[in-house]
Amino acid sequence: MAITVLLEIQLKPESVDEARELMGRELQTTRAFDGNLATDVIVDEKDPGHWIIYERWDSVEQDEAYRAFRAGEGKIVGLPALLAAPPVKTRYFDTDV
Repeated sequence: MAITVLLEIQLKPESVDEARELMGRELQTTRAFDGNLATDVIVDEKDPGHWIIYERWDSVEQDEAYRAFRAGEGKIVGLPALLAAPPVKTRYFDTDV
């Protein structure tokens, strides 16, 4: 069953340009990861450092494999220094409503 993951991040104001470059490269890997159906970034119109990364995955297992990759060999080492707060990840399941 496909799932949606929202990763909300708050960047330091002075780090937005650097984050755009870093995440532009890193999200290529995310989009190519097995099971990724879509990955988009939306930005708050009033706060360019407030991003939501919208991801669709084929299954919970593929999302978890991706998270394990990012926690290990695929870690984005430059990102923590750009953040104003820890990221917040929320997983959503599709419904028939």
